Amino acid sequence: MSVAKDFPRPGKRLSDADRASMVRVDQAGEFGAVRIYGGQLAVMGDRHPYGRLIAGMAAQEERHRAAFDAMIARRGVRPTILSPFWHVAGFALGAVTAAMGPKAAMACTAAVETEIDKHYADQLEALGEEDPELSTAIADFQAEEVEHREAAIAHGAEQAPAYPLLSGAIRLGCRAAIALSKRI
Repeated sequence: MSVAKDFPRPGKRLSDADRASMVRVDQAGEFGAVRIYGGQLAVMGDRHPYGRLIAGMAAQEERHRAAFDAMIARRGVRPTILSPFWHVAGFALGAVTAAMGPKAAMACTAAVETEIDKHYADQLEALGEEDPELSTAIADFQAEEVEHREAAIAHGAEQAPAYPLLSGAIRLGCRAAIALSKRI
């Protein structure tokens, strides 16, 4: 999604509703990431060679989610009503990809983090210098999401069975989840 489509062009002031939408979707995304890693760990366990890597990523995602939870509370932002769906869907995505094998779990991570990196970049462009608290959180978390993607690729994401199809489907799902959580 482009900045021009979803938010005013850079340099134009964002509305309170635009910033609330950003916080809402970011909290939902981090919640979904926590659930994905939870599903992967439920299948693979933390003793699997990739288990420690996944557990480390999950801990970072939990920290991101907690930061957005606090921001939602401080700013009085309504969370997405889709949280129960993301709770189940995230866990299922993690569990299914882990059941397909560790490389498929890594493919899931690479696909999700690719979309989140783009999403956060669009938000940072739209925010500019307007909301330092939100911009700083997004920039910090984006750097860690990129690390997750790079780690997943280094651990064989692109060698997963049917990687282009798997990655494309997951990325499409992420874009749909982002679009829905902004508004609902």
